[in-house]
Amino acid sequence: MRIVGLTGGIASGKSTVSNLFKAHDFPVVEADLVARDVLKKGKTGWKKVVSAFGDDILQPDGEVDRPKLGQIIFSNPEKRKLLNRVLAPYIWFGIFWEVLKLWMEGFKIIVVDVPLLFEAKMEKWTKPIVLVWVDSETQLQRLMLRDSTSEDDAQNRINAQMSLDLKKTKADLVIDNTGSLKDLREQFRSILVIITKPLTWTEFGFSRRGVALFLLSIVVGVLMYFQRSLYTSSL
Repeated sequence: MRIVGLTGGIASGKSTVSNLFKAHDFPVVEADLVARDVLKKGKTGWKKVVSAFGDDILQPDGEVDRPKLGQIIFSNPEKRKLLNRVLAPYIWFGIFWEVLKLWMEGFKIIVVDVPLLFEAKMEKWTKPIVLVWVDSETQLQRLMLRDSTSEDDAQNRINAQMSLDLKKTKADLVIDNTGSLKDLREQFRSILVIITKPLTWTEFGFSRRGVALFLLSIVVGVLMYFQRSLYTSSL
């Protein structure tokens, strides 16, 4: 099984690439959707966050007010670290569970879409890592336009994440999204050629078929052992 790590930064265009993977029938596990599920009212993650940040972050219906929580953590590094520390175990498990279900369905290539892949130290579980990169000025302007926000607010949100230039040094494959959508699609096609290469023996060994063959070889070995033992004892 090949687990492709997809990451980027806010307003870098990662979601566009994630949708391209889906359009090409690749299963995509989205960390943001897992996090949303973890924060649903009544769940353990929700209880931990409310305990850490208080009832002020709740909407009238009891659900977490995500924009309000976002304002708190983007303006306060310590609060941001606290939130990550509280939610990390539940998000990790949620991603693992989704990958496991896809593995059981027989998928050989799974894309894991994690904005904070490096920050969460998840890079060691994915190979290759695909980064959607833009230069800092383009990122700032796109974020301001997308969210109709001020330059200071947009910059604070960008600064809350590891810089894309630093992520670029850690990634295996980089998509430069400073150009047009056509340019992005062309680079994506090149990425597909790389990630759809035949699985390595290690990757195959962790696929459902590889595990099945391994178990089958054990069963055959045991049967041959008992058959030989019965033959020997009959002599």
